[in-house]
Amino acid sequence: MTAAIVGWAHTPFGKLDGESVESLIVRVATAAIADAGIAPGDVDEIVLGHFNAGFSPQDFTASLVLQASPDLRFKRALRVENACATGSAAVHQGIKAIEARAARIVLAVGVEQMTATPGPEIGRNLLKASYVREEADIEGGFAGIFGKIASLYFQRWGDQSDALAMIAAKNHKNGVGNPYAQMRKDLGYEFCRTESEKNPFVAGPLKRTDCSLVSDGAAAVVLADVETALRLGKAVVFRAAEHVQDFLPMSKRDILKFEGCAQAWARAFDRSGIGLSDLSLVETHDCFTIAELIEYEAMGLTPEGQGARAIAEGWTQKDGKLPVNPSGGLKAKGHPIGATGVSMHALAVMQLTGAAGDIQVKNADLAGIFNMGGAAVANYVSILERIR
Repeated sequence: MTAAIVGWAHTPFGKLDGESVESLIVRVATAAIADAGIAPGDVDEIVLGHFNAGFSPQDFTASLVLQASPDLRFKRALRVENACATGSAAVHQGIKAIEARAARIVLAVGVEQMTATPGPEIGRNLLKASYVREEADIEGGFAGIFGKIASLYFQRWGDQSDALAMIAAKNHKNGVGNPYAQMRKDLGYEFCRTESEKNPFVAGPLKRTDCSLVSDGAAAVVLADVETALRLGKAVVFRAAEHVQDFLPMSKRDILKFEGCAQAWARAFDRSGIGLSDLSLVETHDCFTIAELIEYEAMGLTPEGQGARAIAEGWTQKDGKLPVNPSGGLKAKGHPIGATGVSMHALAVMQLTGAAGDIQVKNADLAGIFNMGGAAVANYVSILERIR
Protein backbone atom coordinates (compact mmCIF):
# COMPACT_ATOMS: atom_id res chain seq x y z
CA MET A 1 0.00 0.00 0.00
CA THR A 2 2.23 2.78 -1.29
CA ALA A 3 -0.31 5.08 -2.94
CA ALA A 4 -3.87 6.27 -2.48
CA ILE A 5 -6.41 8.34 -4.35
CA VAL A 6 -7.33 11.43 -2.34
CA GLY A 7 -9.29 13.51 -4.85
CA TRP A 8 -11.02 13.15 -8.22
CA ALA A 9 -13.04 14.92 -10.88
CA HIS A 10 -15.04 13.85 -13.93
CA THR A 11 -16.73 15.69 -16.79
CA PRO A 12 -19.81 14.34 -18.51
CA PHE A 13 -18.90 12.17 -21.50
CA GLY A 14 -20.45 12.75 -24.91
CA LYS A 15 -20.42 15.31 -27.68
CA LEU A 16 -19.15 18.32 -25.76
CA ASP A 17 -19.55 21.27 -28.10
CA GLY A 18 -17.60 24.34 -27.07
CA GLU A 19 -14.95 22.31 -25.24
CA SER A 20 -11.38 21.59 -26.31
CA VAL A 21 -8.70 19.20 -25.12
CA GLU A 22 -7.23 22.11 -23.19
CA SER A 23 -10.49 23.22 -21.57
CA LEU A 24 -11.35 19.66 -20.54
CA ILE A 25 -7.91 19.17 -18.99
CA VAL A 26 -8.09 22.44 -17.06
CA ARG A 27 -11.60 21.69 -15.87
CA VAL A 28 -10.84 18.33 -14.27
CA ALA A 29 -7.34 19.26 -13.02
CA THR A 30 -8.75 22.26 -11.16
CA ALA A 31 -11.67 20.28 -9.72
CA ALA A 32 -9.57 17.26 -8.64
CA ILE A 33 -7.05 19.42 -6.79
CA ALA A 34 -9.89 21.20 -5.00
CA ASP A 35 -11.58 17.89 -4.17
CA ALA A 36 -8.36 16.60 -2.60
CA GLY A 37 -8.18 19.66 -0.35
CA ILE A 38 -4.66 20.55 -1.44
CA ALA A 39 -3.12 23.58 -3.12
CA PRO A 40 -1.87 23.35 -6.72
CA GLY A 41 1.63 24.02 -5.45
CA ASP A 42 1.50 20.80 -3.40
CA VAL A 43 1.54 18.71 -6.60
CA ASP A 44 4.97 17.21 -7.28
CA GLU A 45 4.33 15.58 -10.65
CA ILE A 46 1.71 15.58 -13.41
CA VAL A 47 0.90 12.67 -15.72
CA LEU A 48 -1.45 13.18 -18.65
CA GLY A 49 -3.08 10.31 -20.52
CA HIS A 50 -3.95 11.40 -24.07
CA PHE A 51 -4.15 8.88 -26.91
CA ASN A 52 -4.81 11.42 -29.68
CA ALA A 53 -3.64 9.44 -32.78
CA GLY A 54 -4.86 12.29 -34.94
CA PHE A 55 -8.01 13.36 -33.07
CA SER A 56 -6.46 16.67 -32.03
CA PRO A 57 -4.00 18.87 -33.96
CA GLN A 58 -2.33 19.67 -30.62
CA ASP A 59 -0.14 16.63 -30.07
CA PHE A 60 2.18 18.00 -27.35
CA THR A 61 -0.27 18.24 -24.47
CA ALA A 62 1.45 17.46 -21.15
CA SER A 63 2.00 21.12 -20.32
CA LEU A 64 -1.64 22.00 -20.93
CA VAL A 65 -2.33 20.77 -17.39
CA LEU A 66 -0.28 23.72 -16.12
CA GLN A 67 -2.98 26.03 -17.47
CA ALA A 68 -5.08 25.04 -14.44
CA SER A 69 -2.96 27.18 -12.11
CA PRO A 70 0.15 29.36 -12.23
CA ASP A 71 1.36 27.36 -9.23
CA LEU A 72 1.73 24.29 -11.44
CA ARG A 73 4.40 26.03 -13.53
CA PHE A 74 7.78 24.26 -13.45
CA LYS A 75 6.27 21.02 -12.09
CA ARG A 76 7.37 17.79 -13.81
CA ALA A 77 4.79 16.85 -16.44
CA LEU A 78 4.70 14.08 -19.01
CA ARG A 79 2.21 12.50 -21.35
CA VAL A 80 1.73 8.73 -21.59
CA GLU A 81 -0.10 6.62 -24.16
CA ASN A 82 -1.07 2.94 -24.29
CA ALA A 83 -4.04 2.82 -26.67
CA CYS A 84 -7.41 2.47 -24.92
CA ALA A 85 -5.61 1.85 -21.60
CA THR A 86 -3.94 5.27 -21.75
CA GLY A 87 -5.87 6.55 -18.72
CA SER A 88 -4.76 3.66 -16.50
CA ALA A 89 -1.22 4.07 -17.82
CA ALA A 90 -1.30 7.63 -16.45
CA VAL A 91 -2.60 6.48 -13.06
CA HIS A 92 -0.09 3.64 -12.76
CA GLN A 93 2.76 5.92 -13.82
CA GLY A 94 1.81 8.24 -10.98
CA ILE A 95 1.87 5.32 -8.55
CA LYS A 96 5.38 4.44 -9.73
CA ALA A 97 6.60 7.98 -9.00
CA ILE A 98 5.22 7.68 -5.47
CA GLU A 99 6.64 4.17 -4.98
CA ALA A 100 10.06 5.48 -6.07
CA ARG A 101 9.73 8.30 -3.53
CA ALA A 102 10.18 10.77 -6.37
CA ALA A 103 6.85 12.39 -5.49
CA ARG A 104 4.41 12.62 -2.60
CA ILE A 105 1.48 13.96 -4.62
CA VAL A 106 0.80 13.25 -8.30
CA LEU A 107 -2.00 14.61 -10.48
CA ALA A 108 -3.13 12.09 -13.12
CA VAL A 109 -5.40 13.37 -15.88
CA GLY A 110 -7.01 11.57 -18.83
CA VAL A 111 -8.58 13.31 -21.79
CA GLU A 112 -9.84 12.80 -25.33
CA GLN A 113 -11.86 14.82 -27.82
CA MET A 114 -13.15 12.53 -30.56
CA THR A 115 -16.49 13.83 -31.83
CA ALA A 116 -15.07 16.77 -33.80
CA THR A 117 -13.37 14.28 -36.14
CA PRO A 118 -15.20 13.04 -39.28
CA GLY A 119 -16.47 9.45 -39.05
CA PRO A 120 -14.09 7.79 -41.54
CA GLU A 121 -11.14 9.49 -39.89
CA ILE A 122 -12.28 8.26 -36.46
CA GLY A 123 -12.10 4.72 -37.81
CA ARG A 124 -8.60 5.25 -39.19
CA ASN A 125 -7.40 6.77 -35.94
CA LEU A 126 -8.74 3.90 -33.84
CA LEU A 127 -7.13 1.32 -36.12
CA LYS A 128 -3.76 2.73 -35.04
CA ALA A 129 -4.36 0.73 -31.85
CA SER A 130 -4.22 -2.49 -33.89
CA TYR A 131 -1.31 -4.28 -35.59
CA VAL A 132 -1.55 -2.22 -38.74
CA ARG A 133 0.61 -4.55 -40.84
CA GLU A 134 -1.91 -7.38 -40.54
CA GLU A 135 -5.13 -5.92 -39.19
CA ALA A 136 -5.70 -2.50 -40.79
CA ASP A 137 -7.63 -3.98 -43.72
CA ILE A 138 -10.16 -5.85 -41.58
CA GLU A 139 -13.57 -4.63 -42.73
CA GLY A 140 -15.34 -2.41 -40.21
CA GLY A 141 -12.30 -0.83 -38.59
CA PHE A 142 -11.78 -1.53 -34.89
CA ALA A 143 -15.37 -2.76 -34.62
CA GLY A 144 -14.37 -5.22 -37.35
CA ILE A 145 -11.55 -6.54 -35.17
CA PHE A 146 -13.95 -7.28 -32.31
CA GLY A 147 -16.53 -8.51 -34.80
CA LYS A 148 -13.95 -11.05 -35.91
CA ILE A 149 -13.28 -12.00 -32.27
CA ALA A 150 -17.01 -12.43 -31.70
CA SER A 151 -17.38 -14.59 -34.82
CA LEU A 152 -14.51 -16.82 -33.71
CA TYR A 153 -15.96 -17.08 -30.21
CA PHE A 154 -19.34 -18.09 -31.65
CA GLN A 155 -17.62 -20.74 -33.81
CA ARG A 156 -15.84 -22.20 -30.78
CA TRP A 157 -18.51 -21.88 -28.10
CA GLY A 158 -21.81 -21.43 -29.94
CA ASP A 159 -24.00 -18.43 -30.72
CA GLN A 160 -23.79 -15.95 -27.84
CA SER A 161 -26.13 -13.30 -29.23
CA ASP A 162 -28.46 -13.60 -26.24
CA ALA A 163 -25.59 -13.05 -23.79
CA LEU A 164 -24.25 -10.04 -25.70
CA ALA A 165 -27.70 -8.44 -25.72
CA MET A 166 -28.04 -9.08 -21.98
CA ILE A 167 -24.71 -7.38 -21.35
CA ALA A 168 -25.67 -4.38 -23.47
CA ALA A 169 -29.07 -4.10 -21.75
CA LYS A 170 -27.50 -4.39 -18.28
CA ASN A 171 -24.99 -1.65 -18.95
CA HIS A 172 -27.52 0.70 -20.52
CA LYS A 173 -29.84 0.17 -17.55
CA ASN A 174 -26.99 0.95 -15.15
CA GLY A 175 -25.99 4.02 -17.14
CA VAL A 176 -29.36 5.69 -16.52
CA GLY A 177 -28.22 6.53 -12.99
CA ASN A 178 -24.77 7.83 -13.98
CA PRO A 179 -24.78 11.63 -14.38
CA TYR A 180 -21.54 11.43 -16.39
CA ALA A 181 -22.81 8.87 -18.91
CA GLN A 182 -23.19 9.76 -22.57
CA MET A 183 -26.30 7.62 -23.04
CA ARG A 184 -28.70 7.55 -20.10
CA LYS A 185 -31.41 5.38 -21.60
CA ASP A 186 -32.59 1.91 -20.63
CA LEU A 187 -32.79 0.29 -24.06
CA GLY A 188 -34.05 -3.07 -22.82
CA TYR A 189 -33.05 -6.58 -23.82
CA GLU A 190 -35.40 -6.91 -26.80
CA PHE A 191 -34.07 -3.77 -28.49
CA CYS A 192 -30.46 -4.87 -27.93
CA ARG A 193 -31.19 -8.40 -29.17
CA THR A 194 -33.09 -7.47 -32.32
CA GLU A 195 -31.62 -6.20 -35.56
CA SER A 196 -33.44 -3.06 -36.67
CA GLU A 197 -32.98 0.18 -38.54
CA LYS A 198 -31.89 1.77 -35.26
CA ASN A 199 -29.79 -1.23 -34.26
CA PRO A 200 -28.15 -2.61 -37.41
CA PHE A 201 -25.31 -5.08 -37.59
CA VAL A 202 -21.99 -3.23 -37.57
CA ALA A 203 -19.36 -5.98 -37.86
CA GLY A 204 -19.79 -9.74 -37.78
CA PRO A 205 -22.44 -10.59 -35.15
CA LEU A 206 -22.02 -7.23 -33.39
CA LYS A 207 -24.87 -4.74 -33.63
CA ARG A 208 -24.75 -1.04 -32.80
CA THR A 209 -25.78 -1.78 -29.21
CA ASP A 210 -22.71 -4.02 -28.87
CA CYS A 211 -20.32 -1.12 -29.53
CA SER A 212 -19.11 1.64 -27.21
CA LEU A 213 -19.64 5.27 -28.10
CA VAL A 214 -17.39 7.89 -29.68
CA SER A 215 -16.95 10.47 -26.95
CA ASP A 216 -15.34 13.61 -25.61
CA GLY A 217 -14.46 13.89 -21.93
CA ALA A 218 -11.89 14.02 -19.17
CA ALA A 219 -11.28 12.72 -15.67
CA ALA A 220 -8.58 13.28 -13.08
CA VAL A 221 -7.40 11.76 -9.81
CA VAL A 222 -4.98 13.06 -7.21
CA LEU A 223 -2.59 10.39 -5.90
CA ALA A 224 -0.63 10.62 -2.66
CA ASP A 225 1.63 8.43 -0.59
CA VAL A 226 -0.29 6.74 2.21
CA GLU A 227 1.25 8.86 4.98
CA THR A 228 0.17 12.05 3.21
CA ALA A 229 -3.20 10.57 2.31
CA LEU A 230 -4.04 9.81 5.93
CA ARG A 231 -3.66 13.50 6.76
CA LEU A 232 -6.22 14.46 4.11
CA GLY A 233 -10.00 14.16 4.15
CA LYS A 234 -10.36 10.84 2.37
CA ALA A 235 -8.11 8.09 1.05
CA VAL A 236 -8.72 5.06 -1.16
CA VAL A 237 -5.63 2.88 -1.27
CA PHE A 238 -4.31 0.67 -4.05
CA ARG A 239 -4.18 -2.91 -2.78
CA ALA A 240 -2.72 -3.80 -6.20
CA ALA A 241 -1.83 -2.09 -9.47
CA GLU A 242 -0.69 -4.53 -12.15
CA HIS A 243 0.21 -3.99 -15.81
CA VAL A 244 0.72 -6.83 -18.29
CA GLN A 245 1.60 -6.23 -21.97
CA ASP A 246 0.93 -8.91 -24.59
CA PHE A 247 1.90 -9.34 -28.25
CA LEU A 248 0.29 -6.78 -30.54
CA PRO A 249 -0.56 -9.09 -33.50
CA MET A 250 -3.66 -11.17 -32.90
CA SER A 251 -2.02 -13.84 -35.05
CA LYS A 252 0.53 -14.51 -32.28
CA ARG A 253 -2.14 -15.24 -29.65
CA ASP A 254 -5.30 -17.21 -28.98
CA ILE A 255 -7.40 -14.08 -29.17
CA LEU A 256 -10.36 -15.73 -27.43
CA LYS A 257 -8.51 -16.18 -24.14
CA PHE A 258 -7.45 -12.59 -23.29
CA GLU A 259 -4.40 -14.11 -21.60
CA GLY A 260 -2.92 -10.71 -20.71
CA CYS A 261 -6.12 -9.83 -18.89
CA ALA A 262 -6.03 -13.14 -17.01
CA GLN A 263 -2.39 -12.60 -16.07
CA ALA A 264 -3.06 -9.08 -14.81
CA TRP A 265 -5.94 -10.24 -12.62
CA ALA A 266 -3.94 -13.19 -11.27
CA ARG A 267 -1.02 -10.94 -10.34
CA ALA A 268 -3.34 -8.39 -8.74
CA PHE A 269 -5.02 -11.04 -6.60
CA ASP A 270 -1.64 -12.42 -5.59
CA ARG A 271 -0.35 -8.93 -4.72
CA SER A 272 -3.47 -7.91 -2.79
CA GLY A 273 -3.99 -11.18 -0.94
CA ILE A 274 -7.66 -11.32 -1.90
CA GLY A 275 -9.73 -13.21 -4.46
CA LEU A 276 -12.43 -12.37 -6.95
CA SER A 277 -15.16 -13.28 -4.47
CA ASP A 278 -13.91 -10.57 -2.09
CA LEU A 279 -14.63 -7.76 -4.56
CA SER A 280 -17.75 -5.65 -4.14
CA LEU A 281 -17.78 -4.58 -7.80
CA VAL A 282 -15.74 -4.49 -10.99
CA GLU A 283 -15.46 -1.78 -13.62
CA THR A 284 -14.28 -3.62 -16.74
CA HIS A 285 -13.44 -2.62 -20.30
CA ASP A 286 -16.56 -3.26 -22.38
CA CYS A 287 -15.45 -1.47 -25.55
CA PHE A 288 -17.63 -4.14 -27.18
CA THR A 289 -19.98 -6.54 -25.43
CA ILE A 290 -17.90 -9.52 -26.55
CA ALA A 291 -15.00 -8.04 -24.59
CA GLU A 292 -16.99 -8.01 -21.35
CA LEU A 293 -18.10 -11.59 -21.99
CA ILE A 294 -14.54 -12.84 -22.45
CA GLU A 295 -13.36 -10.77 -19.48
CA TYR A 296 -15.77 -12.69 -17.21
CA GLU A 297 -13.72 -15.76 -18.08
CA ALA A 298 -10.32 -14.06 -17.88
CA MET A 299 -10.99 -12.68 -14.39
CA GLY A 300 -12.03 -16.16 -13.25
CA LEU A 301 -15.76 -15.57 -12.81
CA THR A 302 -16.55 -18.55 -15.07
CA PRO A 303 -14.55 -21.26 -16.84
CA GLU A 304 -13.47 -20.68 -20.44
CA GLY A 305 -16.38 -20.66 -22.86
CA GLN A 306 -19.00 -20.22 -20.11
CA GLY A 307 -19.03 -16.43 -19.72
CA ALA A 308 -22.67 -16.32 -20.81
CA ARG A 309 -23.65 -18.03 -17.57
CA ALA A 310 -22.54 -15.01 -15.51
CA ILE A 311 -24.92 -12.65 -17.29
CA ALA A 312 -27.74 -15.18 -17.82
CA GLU A 313 -27.88 -16.02 -14.11
CA GLY A 314 -27.70 -12.38 -13.04
CA TRP A 315 -24.32 -12.56 -11.30
CA THR A 316 -23.05 -9.32 -12.86
CA GLN A 317 -26.19 -7.21 -12.40
CA LYS A 318 -25.96 -4.29 -10.00
CA ASP A 319 -27.63 -6.43 -7.30
CA GLY A 320 -25.81 -9.63 -8.29
CA LYS A 321 -23.01 -11.41 -6.51
CA LEU A 322 -20.38 -9.40 -8.47
CA PRO A 323 -21.77 -6.21 -10.03
CA VAL A 324 -19.87 -5.49 -13.24
CA ASN A 325 -19.97 -1.98 -14.70
CA PRO A 326 -22.51 -0.42 -12.32
CA SER A 327 -21.49 2.86 -13.99
CA GLY A 328 -22.91 1.64 -17.30
CA GLY A 329 -19.42 0.86 -18.55
CA LEU A 330 -17.97 2.17 -21.79
CA LYS A 331 -21.15 0.93 -23.46
CA ALA A 332 -23.38 3.58 -21.85
CA LYS A 333 -20.85 5.95 -20.31
CA GLY A 334 -18.87 6.50 -23.51
CA HIS A 335 -15.24 5.87 -24.36
CA PRO A 336 -13.05 8.98 -24.77
CA ILE A 337 -9.88 6.95 -25.16
CA GLY A 338 -7.39 8.76 -22.92
CA ALA A 339 -9.97 9.47 -20.22
CA THR A 340 -11.46 5.99 -19.87
CA GLY A 341 -8.99 4.45 -17.42
CA VAL A 342 -8.94 7.52 -15.17
CA SER A 343 -12.75 7.56 -15.26
CA MET A 344 -12.83 3.93 -14.13
CA HIS A 345 -10.66 4.79 -11.13
CA ALA A 346 -12.69 7.88 -10.25
CA LEU A 347 -15.99 6.01 -10.44
CA ALA A 348 -14.64 3.12 -8.36
CA VAL A 349 -13.50 5.59 -5.71
CA MET A 350 -16.96 7.17 -5.69
CA GLN A 351 -18.39 3.71 -4.99
CA LEU A 352 -15.98 3.05 -2.13
CA THR A 353 -16.63 6.44 -0.51
CA GLY A 354 -20.40 6.13 -0.80
CA ALA A 355 -20.54 9.03 -3.24
CA ALA A 356 -21.87 7.15 -6.30
CA GLY A 357 -25.46 8.33 -5.99
CA ASP A 358 -27.94 6.36 -8.09
CA ILE A 359 -25.27 3.88 -9.26
CA GLN A 360 -24.11 3.10 -5.72
CA VAL A 361 -23.43 -0.56 -4.95
CA LYS A 362 -24.52 -1.37 -1.42
CA ASN A 363 -21.73 -1.79 1.15
CA ALA A 364 -18.93 -1.45 -1.42
CA ASP A 365 -15.54 -1.87 0.23
CA LEU A 366 -13.26 -3.41 -2.45
CA ALA A 367 -13.35 -2.50 -6.14
CA GLY A 368 -11.58 -4.08 -9.10
CA ILE A 369 -10.78 -2.27 -12.35
CA PHE A 370 -9.73 -3.72 -15.68
CA ASN A 371 -8.76 -1.38 -18.51
CA MET A 372 -7.23 -2.65 -21.74
CA GLY A 373 -5.59 -1.18 -24.80
CA GLY A 374 -6.12 -2.80 -28.18
CA ALA A 375 -7.51 -6.33 -28.23
CA ALA A 376 -6.22 -7.32 -24.76
CA VAL A 377 -2.70 -6.05 -25.55
CA ALA A 378 -2.18 -3.47 -22.78
CA ASN A 379 -3.82 -4.87 -19.64
CA TYR A 380 -4.15 -2.90 -16.40
CA VAL A 381 -5.79 -4.12 -13.19
CA SER A 382 -6.22 -2.06 -10.04
CA ILE A 383 -7.76 -3.18 -6.74
CA LEU A 384 -8.92 -0.34 -4.49
CA GLU A 385 -9.95 -0.18 -0.85
CA ARG A 386 -11.05 2.76 1.28
CA ILE A 387 -8.86 3.40 4.33
CA ARG A 388 -10.15 6.86 5.26
